[in-house]
Amino acid sequence: MSTAYPLPLDVPSSTVKNTASLLRIVALSLISGAAIASRLFAVVNFESIIHEFDPWFNYRATKVLAAKGFYEFWNWFDPTAWYPLGRVVGGTVYPGLMATSGVIYNFLHAINLPVDIRNVCVLLAPGFSALTAWATYMFTKEMKDESAGLLAAAFIGIVPGYISRSVAGSYDNEAIAIFLLMFTFFCWIKALKQGSALFGTVAAVFYFYMVAAWGGYVFITNMIPLHALVLILMGRFSDRLYVAYSSWYAIGTLASMQVPFVGFQPVSTSEHMGALGVFGLLQIVAFAQLVRTHVSSQQFQKLLQGGVVGIGFLGFFAFIFLTYKGKIAPWTGRFYSLWDTGYAKKYIPIIASVSEHQPTAWPSFFMDLQFLIFLFPAGVILCFRELRDEHLFVIIYAVMASYFAGVMVRLMLTLTPVVCVTSAVTLSTLLDTYIDPTEPTAPVDDTKSESDAVSVAGNGASTSAPAQQQSKKAKKAAYRALRRRSMSV
Repeated sequence: MSTAYPLPLDVPSSTVKNTASLLRIVALSLISGAAIASRLFAVVNFESIIHEFDPWFNYRATKVLAAKGFYEFWNWFDPTAWYPLGRVVGGTVYPGLMATSGVIYNFLHAINLPVDIRNVCVLLAPGFSALTAWATYMFTKEMKDESAGLLAAAFIGIVPGYISRSVAGSYDNEAIAIFLLMFTFFCWIKALKQGSALFGTVAAVFYFYMVAAWGGYVFITNMIPLHALVLILMGRFSDRLYVAYSSWYAIGTLASMQVPFVGFQPVSTSEHMGALGVFGLLQIVAFAQLVRTHVSSQQFQKLLQGGVVGIGFLGFFAFIFLTYKGKIAPWTGRFYSLWDTGYAKKYIPIIASVSEHQPTAWPSFFMDLQFLIFLFPAGVILCFRELRDEHLFVIIYAVMASYFAGVMVRLMLTLTPVVCVTSAVTLSTLLDTYIDPTEPTAPVDDTKSESDAVSVAGNGASTSAPAQQQSKKAKKAAYRALRRRSMSV
């Protein structure tokens, strides 16, 4: 491994590697501590309290879960919500946040640490911000190396765009969602690079956790299929892609349908149809690769052209027919407003009335991302230099997240991680370039070699010395004359 300065020759490589690993762990621990500490000012200065409306509702739901158990929470009817109608809470919320706090609360009590459920809820977001830093480190390490990963972890730990959603007392779904987002993407990249069904399954498990925690899981549902589709169109289909996507989609979709609030939406709504279509396309491409090994090239071309046209028309008309019959639900108002920014204002004013659903003002990008906004484009360009499969994922992620962050303030949260990743790649590349551990060799002085080559007289004295002295005197005289002329003018 490269170091910033030459090491003694008697130091074994294993010692260098172990020391570097220890320093990385120490650095990540310090970054995690900084991420947690920067979110505790409200608690330290005042008191441990839940703030904002949605966190208060989540806190009340978590108290029911901790006191009465998960089954009672699942069937809990809250008469104070949506008064006077009331609300069946279990089937109308994403339960991941409450379940996470309940598990932590029960675990602490099991090891005889009687912590109040309120303190668990208050400190959940700062705790998960440290986990987000670790997940971002692992994701960025797959893009470049460990140094870029450490920079990305440091950025995500202190960037305002993420701090605003993860301060102590902000007990909302986003408190755990960004960690799940980054770790799911990390598992997807690992599954794709290794062709591992194990990592594909782990990605599916964390995708299920994300579905249970936040409605923004639809971003993952469309990002991974879009990445797979672009790889196919670029001619990069491989067994690794087939294994990774098939294991993630099959297990992740079945698992996500176990969340009551989601139900059969993964197979019946428009925002999930892209993932299903790419899954079917992968099966067709894999079957075509199998047929290609058993028939001649001419026959394969004819079969491929006819099959693509036929299946394409069949799939398109089937989608139109099922949508017309109501079997596939159209885009909901909140998702449709991402494509038509004026839709909610005209037809669903209650969505437009929420400040988080308004288009993002330009100063918000600079306030939430600080100097990282200037490093962000350079990092995307650097990804084009190698353009491996994982770099293509970052490019697609950057483009899509930039658009969505521009049309809705709330989605600045999904842009922040990729900005930290690409900025870390940029800064790490600069450091690799300008802090080069190799020692440069001294340049050869051509003028000195020419003077050494001057012919020497028989008595050993240089014959060119008087000529050099005369030329110096002539230059000085010309300089004095030029100076007198300028002064007279």
